[in-house]
Amino acid sequence: MKLELLSPAGNMEKLKTAVYFGANAVYLSGKSFGMRAFAGNFTNEELQEAVTFCHSKNVKCFVTVNIVAHNKDFENLPEYLQYLNKIKVDAIIVSDLGVMSYIKKYAPGVEIHISTQANVTNKHTAKLLVEMGAKRIVLARELTLTEIKEIRDYLPKEIELEAFVHGAMCISYSGRCLLSNFLTNRDGNNGECIQACRWGYTINEVNRKNELLPIEQDEKGTYILNSKDLNMLKYINELALAGVTSFKLEGRMKSPYYVATVTNAYARAIELYYKCLEENKPFNCPITLIEELEKASHRRYTTGFNFKDKQKEESECLSTSTPIQTHEFMAIVLEDNKNGEVVIEQRNKFVVGDVLEVLSPSETFNKQIKVEKLYNLNNEEVTEAKIVKQVLKLKTDVLLKQGDILRKKV
Repeated sequence: MKLELLSPAGNMEKLKTAVYFGANAVYLSGKSFGMRAFAGNFTNEELQEAVTFCHSKNVKCFVTVNIVAHNKDFENLPEYLQYLNKIKVDAIIVSDLGVMSYIKKYAPGVEIHISTQANVTNKHTAKLLVEMGAKRIVLARELTLTEIKEIRDYLPKEIELEAFVHGAMCISYSGRCLLSNFLTNRDGNNGECIQACRWGYTINEVNRKNELLPIEQDEKGTYILNSKDLNMLKYINELALAGVTSFKLEGRMKSPYYVATVTNAYARAIELYYKCLEENKPFNCPITLIEELEKASHRRYTTGFNFKDKQKEESECLSTSTPIQTHEFMAIVLEDNKNGEVVIEQRNKFVVGDVLEVLSPSETFNKQIKVEKLYNLNNEEVTEAKIVKQVLKLKTDVLLKQGDILRKKV
């Protein structure tokens, strides 16, 4: 099976960004039944638009219905599933067996993908789910590549395996966490997680109830539940050999710039992987792509559970929960370059004299542009772009395309 790059789409802008930067498939949610309630998500009308757009670009569109369902959740589920069946989504991602039975009944034309929330960690569970109608298993994150290969070899060849390869990781077992529920009454297993694991904590001794003791790694404190971000960019070959055919990127709550940066890096790495296969050469990820993933917001990186000999590698961010990044999103290109001029929409402040870098799926990737001439839509020259989402004209000979992003090192 050809490798699939599966990108997050928290809203329509992120969906179109993912597709433009090289995703073969996207996953998203309607306004209900998904695990990211605070993402923008899609109304029914937007779901139809999303499917139509994706299919016009030969991209698959998967919809999450992967909450831990309670009795009340089934009341409106049949109508929703029938709608997903009608608009021809490519797959529904599900974790609950009761919901799975409803999909088979009310959306019989849609593939069933088992969510990572179902915690599939062994070949026997995987096979049973396949016998129940699953076309794809989204594996638990707590597996080594050796275990993944064992699952792959135990299943029919036509069954697909999907694994998260990049992004934020939950400190709890594949997302099964009650911390958000307990502290804020927001159900993390129904899409409302407030990421309490990223907070700093103190402890107190039972007989000294008024004495709070900070847990300190250093002067900044310690974030004992705060995990590093997953990054498997260098290990495309190892993932493929283990039998993973869908490479899933986390990030429906992240920015369009994050989606663009990470999708672009993995799309380019996968393209290089296939080129290496054709030329019978080993895959070595270029340093330019490795550095690319430093340019978007992230916590320090880890390979998670994939390598048994690296599981002792520190996976917690003990010093801070604040993400880091080396570059900021300055503007998005609204129209192709014509006669040395390109129309852009501002995202962060930049000024004449700044050097901007191009993020693009084309050959202009990483080219530098020095801002020398900048105009508003009245053709009045301006010296700085400081109005949020202001549409401007930038003079440049670089052949920028609609959808390209301009960023600046910070």
